[in-house]
Amino acid sequence: MPRPRKRLTGAPGPDRKGLSEKRPKTENSENTSAKLENASPQKTSTSKNCGKNLSNYWLMKSEPESRLEKGVDVKFSIEDLKAQPKQTACWDGVRNYQARNFLRAMKLEEEAFFYHSNCKQPGIVGLMKIVKEAYPDHTQFEKNNPHYDPSSKEDNPKWSMVDVQFVRMMKRFISLDELKTYHQAHKATGGPLKNMTLFTRQRLSVQPLTQEEFDFILTLEETEPS
Repeated sequence: MPRPRKRLTGAPGPDRKGLSEKRPKTENSENTSAKLENASPQKTSTSKNCGKNLSNYWLMKSEPESRLEKGVDVKFSIEDLKAQPKQTACWDGVRNYQARNFLRAMKLEEEAFFYHSNCKQPGIVGLMKIVKEAYPDHTQFEKNNPHYDPSSKEDNPKWSMVDVQFVRMMKRFISLDELKTYHQAHKATGGPLKNMTLFTRQRLSVQPLTQEEFDFILTLEETEPS
């Protein structure tokens, strides 16, 4: 299965530039890694979305603007995905245990929003689907790769990836600011985005969505930006 030339990175915090999933202590600290390594997605989540209500929908972040990491440009946009053979690529480079566990929970044909992060206008740009379930991420073994992990062994790999395939562009761009407006309103009214992981666990590059959240975001395509 062809893989992208660029690494798919996580967007930390409220999509501030210069930070990656690999760096923030809040995601990858040594104190929490051991506890999270073998936990299930449901057990490692601190948001309500990730427990009983975990559904078969996802939001996955990638950086669409050029940024060098160890001399390698980690840029990967939805346009890059569309340009791949069969519009399919592996989602590699995830170096956070909870995000990895979510990758391992994914099943064939499940849908995910492609989210542009760490850029001037972060937000949801398209839809893709899972076309290969989790398997070892080869970049953890490549010494010249920015995401090489010398502590990971081929007979017991730490990190996983999935293959994704482009489905379509969103009918319109759904910005982080717009989603945040709905999230804040829904916290007061009990609306669909009240517990959205994008705001309760901002640094996660791979996040679950409930069907209610997924369906509501799709309805926004038919409306004017708020």
